[in-house]
Amino acid sequence: MKRFALIGAAGYIAPRHLKAIKETGNDLVVAMDVNDSVGIMDSHFPDAEFFTEFEAFSAFVDDLKLSGEKLDYIAVASPNYLHLPHMKFALQNGIDVICEKPLVLNTADLDTLNRYQKEYGAKVNSILQLRLHPSIIALREKVQAAPADKVFNVDLTYLTSRGKWYLRSWKGFDGKSGGVATNIGVHFYDMLHFIFGDIKHNEVHYRDEKTSAGYLEYERARVRWFLSIDANHLPDNAVHGEKSTYRSIDIEGEVLEFSGGFTDLHTQSYQRILAGQGYGVEDNRAAIETVDVMRKSAIVENPVNPHPLLSKVKK
Repeated sequence: MKRFALIGAAGYIAPRHLKAIKETGNDLVVAMDVNDSVGIMDSHFPDAEFFTEFEAFSAFVDDLKLSGEKLDYIAVASPNYLHLPHMKFALQNGIDVICEKPLVLNTADLDTLNRYQKEYGAKVNSILQLRLHPSIIALREKVQAAPADKVFNVDLTYLTSRGKWYLRSWKGFDGKSGGVATNIGVHFYDMLHFIFGDIKHNEVHYRDEKTSAGYLEYERARVRWFLSIDANHLPDNAVHGEKSTYRSIDIEGEVLEFSGGFTDLHTQSYQRILAGQGYGVEDNRAAIETVDVMRKSAIVENPVNPHPLLSKVKK
């Protein structure tokens, strides 16, 4: 049984980590979050210690190490801009990491993590769960089986409505979340790299606090993409649940269906990590470089390959 800590226990994604730790037969020793709405812990680890101040959490981890009860893993599910310092804390203590995406916000931070791994002998693992989704694995195999010179035409569309709270939270600040393309899109860019190979070209056609659009070229694909948290862009056939959402990946007229099958992907990710098969720092480089460029690129005003929905925002 491995001994875990969780940073970010009150966040949206925390229940998936709690569930994964439990379902892989391990123990949550301690959790930390500046917010104390963490009743979900009682369903999984009611005896775990909990702190709302990082200093108190850090002291507790130090005490564990001195008593010979060092943690095996720290799971990081904190806001994006805190991922790097929280991972550095774990690595400095010789504790392996399991971190949510985006792993970091820019390429230079990946190099920092590599230095820390080498210096302290601990390892960073990341949650790249779309790589484990059966539909995405099947598409990757289809692409690999196609003629070597075949380049696929792809439209990626992801609309997920968010209320006014979003822009007032840390997610609404580019310096903290990385912006829309990073916060809600980075796992899609990792998926595209996973399926279609190395990126060759990256241009941005539109970018504001709610919406981003552009064009990417990979070894095996030309991708027009559109991401938005603005409910005004949702089509009539959007899914109306906890939040109205529309997600589509169209590969030359064939729509990839992957709306289901996500329930156990965090648990599967944990199983791979515990077996020594987790995705590490370098597995994240392509996607982090992609969003890093997107934030810094000049807008292409009259693009040759615009996404069909671009006309809705550029009027």
